[in-house]
Amino acid sequence: MKKKTGLVFFPAFDYAITPTHPEREERLLYTQDQVVEEGLLDFDNIREYKPDLATPADINRVHFCVPNIDEIVHTSHLISVGGTLTAADKVMTGEVDNAFALVRPCGHHSMRVVHGSRGFCTLNMEAIMIEYIRHKYGVKRIAVVDTDCHHGDGSQDIFWHDPNTLFISMHQDGRTLYPGSGFPDEAGGPNAYGTIVNLPMPPETCEEGFLYTLDNIVMPILDDFKPELIINSAGQDNHYSDPITNMKFTAQGYAILNDRLKPDLAVLEGGYSIESALPYINTGIILAMAGLDYSHIKEPDYDPRNQVQSPHITNYLKQLKDYSLENWKNREALKRKAYPNQPFHRRNRSIFYDTDYIRETQTETVRTCPDCGGTVVIDSQADTGRHSHIKAVAIPRYACDACRKWGEQQFEQGKKEGYAQVFLQDKDKDLYLVDE
Repeated sequence: MKKKTGLVFFPAFDYAITPTHPEREERLLYTQDQVVEEGLLDFDNIREYKPDLATPADINRVHFCVPNIDEIVHTSHLISVGGTLTAADKVMTGEVDNAFALVRPCGHHSMRVVHGSRGFCTLNMEAIMIEYIRHKYGVKRIAVVDTDCHHGDGSQDIFWHDPNTLFISMHQDGRTLYPGSGFPDEAGGPNAYGTIVNLPMPPETCEEGFLYTLDNIVMPILDDFKPELIINSAGQDNHYSDPITNMKFTAQGYAILNDRLKPDLAVLEGGYSIESALPYINTGIILAMAGLDYSHIKEPDYDPRNQVQSPHITNYLKQLKDYSLENWKNREALKRKAYPNQPFHRRNRSIFYDTDYIRETQTETVRTCPDCGGTVVIDSQADTGRHSHIKAVAIPRYACDACRKWGEQQFEQGKKEGYAQVFLQDKDKDLYLVDE
C-alpha cells in the first residue's frame, strides 16, 4: 500500500573532517543523483522538504556540551539535526506517513556529555529528535532500531536510564570493530533494565542472517514493547562493499528490512561505500517506505554466490535469538540480580573521542527509582585542561517529586564544589542552567 513519504536532504557541503575522509559530502551527493535519475521525486506520494535549523534548546534537552555549544558544534551539525526535526514535524502533523532524513554529519556515537567528536559524531540526532517529539507532541513510548554496522554506543549511553525508550542495536560484533561495545549483557540501568537490546552479529553475516535477526528477535520484542513511534537509525555500512566494515548485507536486504520494520522515521547514520552501495541502498529504503516496488533494486556488482552464509553464523544467530528473547522475557528478574537493592548506583567509565583525540573520565550516579527513569548526576573531566571538569545533573522527563528534589539539591551543592561548570537539565520544565 502506497504511503506518503517525506525526504530531507542535507549533504553538508562545507563540512568534512578532512577532504578525503569517508564521512564527506559525496556520501549523499551520489544518492541525490540516483533519486533524481530514478524519478522518485516524480511520484506524488514522495515529497522533499528543506531542513530547518536546530536550536540550542533542542540540543540542551539531551546533551551537556563542554564548555558550550558554540565551541563544539558547527552550523552543519545544527542543520543536520534540524533536518531530523523537520522530518519529525511532517510525520507528527500528518503531512506524511513516514519520513527519511538523509543528512550528515552522523550522530549515534555522541553521548550525553560532549567534549568533542567521536566516531565522526558530535550531536546525537535521534536522541535530540526524540526529546523534541516528546516536548512538542507528547509522545512517550518510542523505539529506536539501529542498523548501523557499528554499535550505537552514544545512543545507548543516552537511553541507558530511559524506561520509555527501547533501543535495539544490530551491529558487527564489538570484538571485531569500533567502538568495541554492544554486547548482550549491556541491558540498561537500574530503572530501565532490559530496554537496551544489543544484537552483535559475526563478520560476514549475509542478508539471510540480518533478516533472520530482524524477524526472530527485533520484531517480537517490538511487538511486546508496543511503541507509539519506531525510528530506524539507518546506518548503511553493513553493506558487503563498505570499506571499513566486514559484513555482507545488500541493498535489496535493506529495502526488505525497512518494509518489514515499517519505521515512522529513518535517519541516515554511517555508510561509506559512496558509489557502489549508498545510492542503491537509499533508493531501496525510500521505495520501501513509500510502499512502492523495490524488487528491481540491485547493485551492479551483486553476485548471489557471495550471499551464501556460513553454517556457523546461522547457528550463532539461532543461539543469539534464544538468549535475547529469554533475557527480554526475564528482564525483571535479571534486573534484581544485576542491580542489588540500594538507593543509588554508580558506574565509572573512560571514554575516548577517537575523532578529536580526547580522553574523558566519568563517574555517573543514578538515583534508584520505581516511579521514573531516575535523576542522573555525572562528574566528568576531559584531558583538555582543568576547565573541562564539570558536574552535570539530568532530571528525567516524567520525573517523580523525589528525583526532582534530589537533582535540584545536587545542582545547588555542585555550585560550591569547585567545578569549572555545573549544569542542570530538567526535561519536564524544559530548563537548562549553567553555573560557571
